[in-house]
Amino acid sequence: MNWKKIIATGFGTGYLPIGPGSWGTFPGMLLCWAMQPLPVFGYVIVVILLAMAGVYLAGVVEPEFGKKDPGQIVIDEIVAFPITMFLIPVGWGTMVLGFFLNRLLDTIKPWPCHRLEKLPGGWGIMMDDLFAGVYSCLLMHAALYKWPAILIWKPF
Repeated sequence: MNWKKIIATGFGTGYLPIGPGSWGTFPGMLLCWAMQPLPVFGYVIVVILLAMAGVYLAGVVEPEFGKKDPGQIVIDEIVAFPITMFLIPVGWGTMVLGFFLNRLLDTIKPWPCHRLEKLPGGWGIMMDDLFAGVYSCLLMHAALYKWPAILIWKPF
């Protein structure tokens, strides 16, 4: 297996049975945790660079699977999770809520996510998830405003 496929499949998590996108979110959670010490500007730059790399990798690897947006490619879920957690304190409560919101919005694909999925190649694979990450982030901020007790679960 080549390095592009290894990264695009989330180091193999995309091959796990039943919900590869959910499995693929776990490397995104680790990435998010590792990015916490970055200043806001650095965090944004890393997310942009990862998104650009994801578009490239997903586009290059997609033809190897012989179908549009194959479930094994989970780089989109990996990059979307740090977007979900943008400016959110990382702790057990916020990570669990972020995981569920991210997966829910990636599944139901609110407007314009479903339309973005139709973009060609890596763009279609990545953009619907990145927008779902933005929606998840907005809901995370609303949840923290209404339910600040979620922060009682201590940060990592």
